[in-house]
Amino acid sequence: MTTPSKVDTLSGPSSRREERKVLAGTLVGTTIEWYDFFIFAQLTATLLSPLFLAPLNESNPGLAQILSFALIGISFLFRPLGGVIAGHLGDRLGRKAMLVFTLVMMGAATALIGVLPTYAQIGAWAPVLLILLRVIQGFSAGGEWGGAALMAVEHAPINRRGLFGAYPQIGVPVGMILATGLLFFLNTSMSKEDFAAWGWRVPFLLSIVLIVVGYLIRRAVAESPVFQEMALRKEESKAPLGELVRNHKLPVLYSTLIFIGNNAAGYLLIAFFISYATKTLKMPTPQILLATTLASFGWLIFTLVGGWLSDRIGRVKTFLLGYAIVFAWMIPMFALIDTKDIMLYGVALFVLTIGLGLSYGPMSAMYAEMFPANVRYSGISIGYAFGAILGGAFAATIAESLLQSTKWTGSIGIYIMVLCVISAVGVVLAKETKGRPLGVSSHH
Repeated sequence: MTTPSKVDTLSGPSSRREERKVLAGTLVGTTIEWYDFFIFAQLTATLLSPLFLAPLNESNPGLAQILSFALIGISFLFRPLGGVIAGHLGDRLGRKAMLVFTLVMMGAATALIGVLPTYAQIGAWAPVLLILLRVIQGFSAGGEWGGAALMAVEHAPINRRGLFGAYPQIGVPVGMILATGLLFFLNTSMSKEDFAAWGWRVPFLLSIVLIVVGYLIRRAVAESPVFQEMALRKEESKAPLGELVRNHKLPVLYSTLIFIGNNAAGYLLIAFFISYATKTLKMPTPQILLATTLASFGWLIFTLVGGWLSDRIGRVKTFLLGYAIVFAWMIPMFALIDTKDIMLYGVALFVLTIGLGLSYGPMSAMYAEMFPANVRYSGISIGYAFGAILGGAFAATIAESLLQSTKWTGSIGIYIMVLCVISAVGVVLAKETKGRPLGVSSHH
């Protein structure tokens, strides 16, 4: 039994102002990160294959669509590398330095996509450069989340870690609202031809504004108290990665499993539904983008509810409730989508976000509580990145392939249901973590 460290006995940071700065700093970064990601994912569904895979798009549009969804997946493959490197440096140099670095890197890659020549201009170099920029985006996304989650949770009062940890999580729906809302606006305010010619570049270039704002907010945030305590005690791990692999294999495995179902279901909402509704069901793009934007508000609300609820009833019960809802809703959801009725489409997506939010909100807190301080950044980044590869990276690709081979959307529902069961098993095996001490001397 060790004495609790000062981090855990604090009633929270000395001032509410610092708390607000931390929450704003973690939210703004993940929002920008995901705005960048979604702009790409949603344009993949509608536009990027004719621009960057032109010859294939003419000869085999089905394959071009599968390949352009795979472009979403490629960047995920580099997320563990980003998680490993940013986690390693974050456990040694601090959470804050990594947060600023990943933010600037993500923004630069996104803005460059906005000035990229197309296939018509430079031929095969166009997809090659696009893939390279996607790799940089994936690398920075891999390092971003762990730092933001830890800054929020390690600054939080012990009884509000779930709620504080939900702030970096709502960067996903907020980024999605910004991305989808902007695409809706551009789609309705200019002709299809103008949008295809130059309008699609606007959202990528606007990312520069977001980066400046994010950089200024993040620079003002104090370093995590847990990391400061590690520095005082000279306890930052010399090789967090080696220590992690040797002594903390199970938490890495559980954190990977916990995320798979949520991430795969989330990527249907982010990328697959938009493509399926507009291309296969021939529903109008602006209506679909609007329905997706409204559903994102549900995701935002229920993610905060998930974090808050996990402080009340525990992380495990909140996760299981979320996964039960996603599981039960899968088949009815596709039945509603297939009616081609925009109102029912909106309802289908909104109900899904209840389960998505409840199985996403508690994640930062639970992951942080699963690892000791000196390997925490590495541990949660790697678990998150592997969960994303096995979950969301190729979810849209797999869904598209299932649809083309079975001609039945229910097959996609069953695929997600299986992943929900796997994640629920991961949650149960990981056991309840609520209230575990986070300080340096507390995990042994």
